[in-house]
Amino acid sequence: MMMMLSPILTLMVLAKAHAFIISPAVASHSSGGESRLNVGGDGSDETSVNVLGTQLQPCCADVRNTGIGTGFYRNGYCSTGEQDMGRHTICVRVTEEFLQFSQSAGNDLSTPFPQYLFPGLQEGDIWCLCAQRWVQAYEAGKAPQVFLQATHEKTLDYAPFELLREYAIDKDAADQALGDLNEQRDKLNKLL
Repeated sequence: MMMMLSPILTLMVLAKAHAFIISPAVASHSSGGESRLNVGGDGSDETSVNVLGTQLQPCCADVRNTGIGTGFYRNGYCSTGEQDMGRHTICVRVTEEFLQFSQSAGNDLSTPFPQYLFPGLQEGDIWCLCAQRWVQAYEAGKAPQVFLQATHEKTLDYAPFELLREYAIDKDAADQALGDLNEQRDKLNKLL
């Protein structure tokens, strides 16, 4: 008789095995200062914050029309929680140079693993990477570009904002968002 695991238990087992997550989870993570993942009916992550301090934007909900979303929870967001030991928090546009680097570092991201809802990555794909892997790639001169608005704030535990901004694809939009936040902050300060 085959034993069926709940989605949350499946996530925990896979996380411990350092495997890819099989399906999106609808879960809450509130301990340890983690962002609370609240996946809405539309797959949105309504409460996580990006490196700019604004609402986390989607990274990629459908890689190459496979129906597979990126992120630890496969919901299209670079959300994180207690089970995400690798901190899949940084949204990037993958390059062939990065894929070769990752494979040489022992993490083959090019080979599909359908059993884990992993399509295998190709140059140009948008994907949530582990923050530490991105830093390793940066140190090796192989880091891919970043979408700041879709990169979770926990990434700042691994890389400073200024460095991420240097690699930003959405630098102009990010600067506008920061400008808007600073303007709101100034208005609040005047009221106080």
